[in-house]
Amino acid sequence: MKSGKWFLVALLLAVGLAILGTTPPRPAQVTAAARDFSALRAMGDVERIARAPHPSGSAEHAALRGYLMQRLGELGLTVRTQEGVFPEDARRGLNARSGGNAARIPLTNVLGLLRGSEPNLPAVALMAHYDSVWGSPAAADDGAGVASILETVRALSLERERRRDVLVILTDGEESGLLGARMFFAQAPEARRIGAIVNLETRGGGGKANLFQTSALNGDVARLWADTAPHPAGKSLATFIYSVLPNDTDLSVALPHGYPAWNFAFIGRPGLYHSPMATADRLDRGSLQQMGEQTLGLARALARSAELPGRAPDVVFFDVFGLFVVHYAVWWGWVMLAVGFVGHGLLSLRRFEGRAFLGGAARMLGLVLVTAGALYLLNLLSGADGPVNYYDRLAAIPRLQIVAFCVSMAVSVLLLGRKPDGEAGEAGLVLPLLLGGTVFQAYAPSAAYVLAVPLMLGGVVALLRAFGLGSLARAAGATVAGVVTGYALMLGYSLLQAVGPTMPMVAVLPLAIAVCALVPLQPALPLRGSQVLAALLLLMAIGVSLWLRLDAPAASIAAYSERWQEPR
Repeated sequence: MKSGKWFLVALLLAVGLAILGTTPPRPAQVTAAARDFSALRAMGDVERIARAPHPSGSAEHAALRGYLMQRLGELGLTVRTQEGVFPEDARRGLNARSGGNAARIPLTNVLGLLRGSEPNLPAVALMAHYDSVWGSPAAADDGAGVASILETVRALSLERERRRDVLVILTDGEESGLLGARMFFAQAPEARRIGAIVNLETRGGGGKANLFQTSALNGDVARLWADTAPHPAGKSLATFIYSVLPNDTDLSVALPHGYPAWNFAFIGRPGLYHSPMATADRLDRGSLQQMGEQTLGLARALARSAELPGRAPDVVFFDVFGLFVVHYAVWWGWVMLAVGFVGHGLLSLRRFEGRAFLGGAARMLGLVLVTAGALYLLNLLSGADGPVNYYDRLAAIPRLQIVAFCVSMAVSVLLLGRKPDGEAGEAGLVLPLLLGGTVFQAYAPSAAYVLAVPLMLGGVVALLRAFGLGSLARAAGATVAGVVTGYALMLGYSLLQAVGPTMPMVAVLPLAIAVCALVPLQPALPLRGSQVLAALLLLMAIGVSLWLRLDAPAASIAAYSERWQEPR
């Protein structure tokens, strides 16, 4: 098979895997087994929760609280409330968002306890917030989290093997500064009974429900999730990125207490974040299914267990296209990088040419710098050069992803339309990533797998080529290129969902990974054709950027966003 056909095979495999890796599972039907989580059963609660906006202190919020207490009681839980009041600054903030003038806003958490057979054991806590921002029905944020807990508790209530108590914490005032969580962990006696905690959040209305945060020293915590998640979604890269961002959820208040902890969220359909359009009919049922089944899997294992996960050295973990989880000790990253160095080094030494080697390295650096610069400038052109509405930029993410893809492809075609000179040129192309992976491994070992794993796989293919195993090397190369490029597409999609409005330059990381995997298979492109294709792609990127700049504000933006430019 000629290299062009292998290249096409790799691309088709990559696209298929990327779709698999970014698509939530099918929602389980109402008729699913009683012990299983069913998103369509949970949707009954979502529809009630999201029938209207329910900010703290509103009549709808009080009515929802009554409904949730009734539902928990029907499921066999002992229910109580924890009462407090909004502090003055938070009260003023909520009034400013809503245009109200309430002199006093109550702060009320809802707590439910499902008894286990050994109540002396530390309890398993499930936490979500039941307040909404002003003006949003909040089917996702956090109706999905609350409904997931209700459906999880329903399934757990049927089990005889449940040893530990299960504590449900539905917090108030999360949208005003985690107020309910702060009150609970400072004052509630139940807080001292918790042995492990799962928190559920969202920022959007769909997409994969990812494990994006854990407690510190998470080796046992990550392994338990890997063993119990039916359709796992999560990665230690996300936990690293979240640790350096200034973001918080209710779990931020719990983590200093040292509980084993898991935090799940989905961030797809980003325009629905805090949106008046965040209704039940727009919620992705597959996202709800994935959030709920991962919660149920963890809660079931924890409630049955005689011992809870302890503090163990951090591990690298990531799901493989939602099919299963790989996890390993962080030091394995050094072994993977060594395989990459040795494989590409031996291949280049078969006929080493210094000029070709340096030329390959220069091309990779040029690819990264030119792409990042173009994305930065086009982001400014799209409207990020002045004051922006945060929620309008969230709604723009799908179009920003198109811009990033077009720019990445255009620069790649221009700089790599002609393949690097021989095997030394290919090795030079990979060198900046090997050096970057080494730095990454030294300073962020739990996140370095995004480079270490693809470089190791590329190193294995390079070794096969170095030893003259032609047919095997080509088949292995196409398979590795497909898997790595599929992962790179998935990674780029996720990164741009997370930080695309402010940092579209992150697209250069998955681009560089994919290029290293695909170049050995790439057929040479005619110079004139490359230039025409690159020009068309850049024109499309410019056109979409101008569309974003000139377009009216999205209909989905938060109702209070004319008063506030950034979310609290």
